[in-house]
Amino acid sequence: MAFVSFVGRVLFASVFILAAYQEFNDFGVDGGPAAKYLRPKFNVFLDHVSTHSGLQVPEVQIKHLVAAAIVLKGLGGLLFIFGSSLGAYLLLLHQAFATPILYDFYNYDVEQKEYTQYFLKFTQNLALFGALLFFIGMKNSLPRRQARKKAPKTKTV
Repeated sequence: MAFVSFVGRVLFASVFILAAYQEFNDFGVDGGPAAKYLRPKFNVFLDHVSTHSGLQVPEVQIKHLVAAAIVLKGLGGLLFIFGSSLGAYLLLLHQAFATPILYDFYNYDVEQKEYTQYFLKFTQNLALFGALLFFIGMKNSLPRRQARKKAPKTKTV
């Protein structure tokens, strides 16, 4: 059972690790293609946040966001493989921030082709988010191994 669990964690984390590896290879000076793809979506997201909440978000360089995503996915995936809750929390953090920005189906009309594509990707990422929550819940519900205490020896008189 432990081996099957390990293989499942490896397969699950491979999605994040391979994506982080690809983004790292393409990073370059300006953040690579990931930064070019993220820039307009992040600007739309900032516009939504500022108009609906009235908060001004400080200026952030996109290449720093891409670098943070690479670290969260890479480190979180590696820690998750070894059963660490910290790895699951790092992947949750990445999913919580990246999913609504990258898969912004809410910015499209229902009849548009992009709406369906982004909505499907959004729901897939929600499923990954749910699987991470399930892992954390199961990890926290299992009782910790307690050191066995030796029974006290009876003294003979």
